[in-house]
Amino acid sequence: MKIAVAGATGMVGRHLVAVLKDGGHDVVAMSRSGGVDVVTGDGLAAALKGVEGVIDVANAGTTDQAAATEFFTAAARNLQEAGERAGVRRLVVLSILGVDRFSGGYMAAKAAQERAVVSGSVPVIVLRAAQFHEFAGQTLEWGRQGAVSHVPVMRVQPVAAEAVARALADLVTGARPAPATGPGEAPILEIAGPREEQLVDMATRLAARRGEPVRVEGAEDPADPDRDVVRAGALLPGPGATLTGPTFQEWLDAAF
Repeated sequence: MKIAVAGATGMVGRHLVAVLKDGGHDVVAMSRSGGVDVVTGDGLAAALKGVEGVIDVANAGTTDQAAATEFFTAAARNLQEAGERAGVRRLVVLSILGVDRFSGGYMAAKAAQERAVVSGSVPVIVLRAAQFHEFAGQTLEWGRQGAVSHVPVMRVQPVAAEAVARALADLVTGARPAPATGPGEAPILEIAGPREEQLVDMATRLAARRGEPVRVEGAEDPADPDRDVVRAGALLPGPGATLTGPTFQEWLDAAF
């Protein structure tokens, strides 16, 4: 099967390309560095020639709501329009657990992406994933101020990026059937790790394993309109989610 991957050089994209190639598929790795821009549409028509399935794991590279929304919705429209012209049969999009419960920020931008991509004619499957194990390291760096790192107080159920890549591959190839939906709707599936964690604790354990002399402190923004949503567990999987290892501790032990 000929499959195109948008965001092929990113965290999930790299795993995804490897998984698909190992499965014997013909992979078109789409990235701006490779001459394909899903936001402007440059190079997209040529890249999708003969492609049967597309997986979109491209990242906006910003947490600003307006900029991220512009990125995601433009990419969704372009992939749908170019995909329809190319005869693409299935479009699988990576999203995030709980996006439909947030009112602002990056999560609202991802929700806008979901709405935009399902409005096209190419059949869509949405996979909402938990935060990746690597998210602990990202927040550790984002919140660093000298010897202290301020990490968001957040309940998560982290998952391995490679496990998400395998799930995406199964969805685009049909190895994992998606549930039936009504007209104009897209199947939405969830994937997460096997164990709930506190992000602050994850970052603390990661810093200790790295031997970094940084003190991790939990941080909450009292002005954040979605603070209570996060506290209530919006980022945790629902009862029908696929839970897959390794746990964060197992990932940590293997990485260091």
